[in-house]
Amino acid sequence: MSYGGDYGGYQARGRQQPRGPRQHQSAQALPLPGREAGYPNRARPPVGPPATRAMPTPPGYEPQPGGQEPPQPPGPRPRRKRRFGIGKILLSLLVLLVLFLAGVWIYLDTSINRVEAFANVSDRPAAASGTNWLIVGSDSREGLTPEQEKQLATGDAKAASGKRTDTIMIAHLPDNSTKPTLLSLPRDSQVTIPGHGKNKINAAFTLGGPPLLVQTVEQATGLHIDHYAEIGFGGFANIVDAIGGVDMCIDKPMHDDFTNISIPAGCQKLDGAHALGFVRMRHSDATPRSDLDRVENQRKFMGALAGEIASPGTLLNPFDLFPLLSSAPDALTMDSGDHLQNLLGLAWALRGVSSGGVVTTTVPVTSGSAENWDKTKSKQLFDALRNDTDIPQGAIYN
Repeated sequence: MSYGGDYGGYQARGRQQPRGPRQHQSAQALPLPGREAGYPNRARPPVGPPATRAMPTPPGYEPQPGGQEPPQPPGPRPRRKRRFGIGKILLSLLVLLVLFLAGVWIYLDTSINRVEAFANVSDRPAAASGTNWLIVGSDSREGLTPEQEKQLATGDAKAASGKRTDTIMIAHLPDNSTKPTLLSLPRDSQVTIPGHGKNKINAAFTLGGPPLLVQTVEQATGLHIDHYAEIGFGGFANIVDAIGGVDMCIDKPMHDDFTNISIPAGCQKLDGAHALGFVRMRHSDATPRSDLDRVENQRKFMGALAGEIASPGTLLNPFDLFPLLSSAPDALTMDSGDHLQNLLGLAWALRGVSSGGVVTTTVPVTSGSAENWDKTKSKQLFDALRNDTDIPQGAIYN
C-alpha cells in the first residue's frame, strides 16, 4: 500500500492529520521489553510473587543426594537462670560484716562519755617525742545502786566526801623502738596545784576536775599530756565482768578489813568485785608499803586487763566482745578530742606489761609515805620520757 493510501486511510477513519512533518522514532528510542524507560541497563524486576530468600550456604557444605536443603542456623539459646555462687555469697556476707562493724564503731565512738579535759589549761609544756596519756581511776560512786555499793565494798557516796582519784597514771607511748612506760603518781604526792597552793595531787581532781588535774600533772612533771581517760568504780567492775574476769597470779593471801575483800594466793581469775578490791587494797599484810604497793598492783592489773582485752580470745569471741562493747561507753570518760582508735592503741601498747614489754615504775620518792618526790631521780625519769630515751635504771622505782 502506498503512503498516500495510508494517508487517505487516516482520513477515511476520521483521524486528523498531524501538523508538521511526521517524526520517525528509531528502534533505539523505544523501550525494550524487560527494561525501564530512561534506564537502558537496569533490568525490570520480574512480575510475580516475591522470591523466597535463600539462606547462605555454610562454607564447605556439600549438597547431599536427594536434593536436601542446607541446614538452617540454630535459633537463639535459652536464657540461663542466674545462680549465686559461693564466691558471691561470701562477698555479700563480707560486705554486711564490714557495714555492721562500721556501725558498731560509730556507735561506740559517739556513746563514750566526753569531757573537756584540756579546757582553759594554761602554761602547758611544749609537745615532745612520743604520746602521753593521763589515766585516772575515779572513786566516784555515781550510777551505783546501794546493792552494788555493798557488793563492790566501795562505801556510799557520802563516805567518799566528793569525787576523788584512787589512781593516777601516765602511759608514755614512744615514737621509736624504746619500750612504752606505765608510770604511777602516788595520790598522796605533795605538789603545787595552780591557784590552790601545795596539796596532795589527787586534791586537784576534787577542786577542779580533769582540767585542773591535767594542769597540775603537766606542771609537776614537765610532760605534755595528749590524751585523757577516766574510769569509775562501777565501770571498772563492769568491764572486768564483761570479758569474763582477768587472770592474775597472787603471791600472798590478801585481806582488807577496810574493803572486806579477801583474795587467796595463787593464779586465778578475778571477777569485777575482787579486781576492784585488788587495785584498791592497801590495808593488808600483803601491802606493807601501803600506797606504794597499791600502785604497783594497779600497774600489774592494768597490764593484765589490757592483754585480756587485746587478746584474740576476747576479740573473736562474741560472748566476750559484745558485752565488752556494750559496757565500755558507760564505763569510760574521755576527752572530747579523743576517739576509739586512740584507746585501742593504748590497750595494744600496754598488753606487754606482764611479759616485760612495758617499763613499769612509780615516781621516785624519798620516803615510804610517798608524799615527796626525789628531785634528782624524778628529773632523770621525766627527761627520759620527754626525749624518748631509755630510763636510767636508778630512776626506776617499784
